[in-house]
Amino acid sequence: MNIVICGAGHVGRHAAEVLVDEGHRVTVIDLDSAALRVIQDTLDAATLHGSCSEPRVLIEAGAPKADLVVAATNIDEVNLLSATLAKGLGARSVVARVHHRSFFENSIFDYASHLGIDRLICPEYVTAEAIARTLRNPGAIAIESFARGRIEMQEFPVPDDSPVLGKPLSSLRLPDRTRLIGISRDHFVFLPRADSVIEPGDVVILLSDKEHFEAALNIFGFKAGLSRRRVVIMGGPAMAVWLCRSLHSRRFSLRVFETDTNRAQILAEKLDWVTVINADPTDAGVFSEEAISQADTFIAITNDDERNILGSAWVKSQGVKQTIAVVQRPQYGHLLEHVGIDKAFSPRLTAVSEILNVLERHGLRRVTSLAEGVLDVFRARVEQGSAITGRPLRDIPELVSWVVVAIEHGDKVTVPTADTVVEVGDTVLVVGPHGTEQQLAELLATHVSTPPAVLKAARNVPARG
Repeated sequence: MNIVICGAGHVGRHAAEVLVDEGHRVTVIDLDSAALRVIQDTLDAATLHGSCSEPRVLIEAGAPKADLVVAATNIDEVNLLSATLAKGLGARSVVARVHHRSFFENSIFDYASHLGIDRLICPEYVTAEAIARTLRNPGAIAIESFARGRIEMQEFPVPDDSPVLGKPLSSLRLPDRTRLIGISRDHFVFLPRADSVIEPGDVVILLSDKEHFEAALNIFGFKAGLSRRRVVIMGGPAMAVWLCRSLHSRRFSLRVFETDTNRAQILAEKLDWVTVINADPTDAGVFSEEAISQADTFIAITNDDERNILGSAWVKSQGVKQTIAVVQRPQYGHLLEHVGIDKAFSPRLTAVSEILNVLERHGLRRVTSLAEGVLDVFRARVEQGSAITGRPLRDIPELVSWVVVAIEHGDKVTVPTADTVVEVGDTVLVVGPHGTEQQLAELLATHVSTPPAVLKAARNVPARG
């Protein structure tokens, strides 16, 4: 494919590296000659010196015939303008990276739709959501960045005193946007039906949007997540704000440590339910005085990779139960386990993963396995001619072997009911038997797509635990 990348910074350069490795023809635009020279010296990619917000430069780079244009400079407005210009010039798909929340969230104005941009990506926001999801649901099953993380999936054992034991699923009043998608019994996993009964010892797999997940857990009598968890966050960039907002509940006690006095004041005003402390938590005196060793989780989220790694390793050595580090440079990944860091998240890898997802948005591919060799989760785009469109899900006998558990329609995501109708162009998350990709692809009028090897690598990879 022909791909144009606007911006030779960290995200643009790493995206170029990954895409070149996959055999794509890549052209990188930037005003920084030094950054372009790095790409020229290390990658088999074309470069162009100029402003990506100028149509002339985009045309010279090949944007009108490009399969994908990625606007990944450090300036949101430049990215939005470059992406919409590229789309207007004829690019098949365009992606814009943004940092500011007002651009990414469309509560007031839908920038992506209005400007004709196929995907807005905010790696810092998605990374914050991924960290929050890990803390809210430690048993969560990864389903990539489907619907920007608004859908969660978790496997957990049903408590021995659960009120649902012995009851058919049809009698359970699960919250809206919630589905029970799997039951593991005696080491065998199966898709539940309306007459399936929960038995003692069962392990269930639940899918829900994040707003209703806790209510769904309560129905099953699952109380492990109700104890208050003490979380310490080192650093106060925008990612920390998003993380605190995502964890805003009685289940979490949050403390943010920020060494910059002005930034600490801003955080205190924005996050009035959070304890903000103008200090360095890795200072031995502060660590002792604030009893940080008693924290359940320490999250290093500054803009300095080395500080995040060293800080996390040090507090782990001082007795903190769980440490999480945010690192931009993927080459540090293999070191983290050896220094005691439990999990690592990389916004840069998140950005590349989302870009690759745009390239792979057509077709069907396996996302994860609920039981290896038995039950899988598939992600697919429904194309023209699919046998499942235009009818309520309850009236589609062809779906007997699969369950549609989530539907992404534009920027909206829903957990469907039996009356939901799937439309052409929707992206669906489907649970079904292992090895049925081809049959499901035919049903959806699409093709089986094998994800690039780097797509598997471009994940937020846990180091330990």
